[in-house]
Amino acid sequence: MKKSPLLLTLGFLACGVPQEDPSLGQSAAEIQETAPQKVVHRLNAPDNGKGQGGQLGVGLAKPTGNLTQAGIKYHGGPVMLGTVNAYVIWYGNWSGNTATTILPSFLSSIGGSPYWNINTTYTNGSGTKLSNSIAYGGSYQYTGTSGYSTSLSDANIQTIVANTISGGFLPKDTNAVYFVLTSSDVTASSGFCTQYCGWHTHGTISGSDIKYSFVGNPDRCPSSCAAQTTGPNGNAGADGMASIIAHELEEAATDPDLNAWYDSRGYENADKCAWTFGTTSTAANGSKYNVTLGGKQYLIQQNWVNSGTGKCAMSF
Repeated sequence: MKKSPLLLTLGFLACGVPQEDPSLGQSAAEIQETAPQKVVHRLNAPDNGKGQGGQLGVGLAKPTGNLTQAGIKYHGGPVMLGTVNAYVIWYGNWSGNTATTILPSFLSSIGGSPYWNINTTYTNGSGTKLSNSIAYGGSYQYTGTSGYSTSLSDANIQTIVANTISGGFLPKDTNAVYFVLTSSDVTASSGFCTQYCGWHTHGTISGSDIKYSFVGNPDRCPSSCAAQTTGPNGNAGADGMASIIAHELEEAATDPDLNAWYDSRGYENADKCAWTFGTTSTAANGSKYNVTLGGKQYLIQQNWVNSGTGKCAMSF
């Protein structure tokens, strides 16, 4: 979602006391703070990609019924052409967590797949199609000056991306999406687990338009942000994050500056198919999956095919 949320049913969730991290202070030299809009991967409905229109509601629940009534339209903004690079910024305590293997494998394998080929049904204003090409560009374990904070504001998340780029830990890349992935003891104070599971946006960082995304760990709130309590790769948190990452990545590619592809309700392509998975199979551990990428099984949501009358699907 644009700062776009994705959530399921929710209960009250207690959060740890946030620690101070001086490295997350505002740095005017590195960030030109413009209070970017964000599209949220919602709990109760697909994000409208705008932070407006479909305002975050109350009584959030996993969506039911038809979310795909309308088509999707182009609104004149840029899309991400050519190979889109994906970078991961690991935030928090990921020691011994197999997510650090599962999610890079996912991002390394999604490009070139029939699933990502759905995005070739979207074009820029000149009719140039998005490519079926995603490259995993690497990762960085973000460390603060005094440990890490267990509660991040939206501004903190932008600062994490800015510090990672300005410090030379990952390259500055305007045709990329930087994913801030948090461990289960970290929350986002603007609504992780209660209003969204992830979001994407863009901002001016080091003088360039940088696209980035927040994706929290569903282990913190499995009833809100995971489709199942057991994942096909044996890590429910990481397996749940894979679907949220797919959602935010395909939205960032087709609506990077929040002014390109969305429907009359403000829903971006992945919003229109949020929490729908199509035909599933059963993995050896009893969990469900619907796609195999790079030799690993995943349960990831469908995406909106922008062809004919449109539909949610797992391939094109």
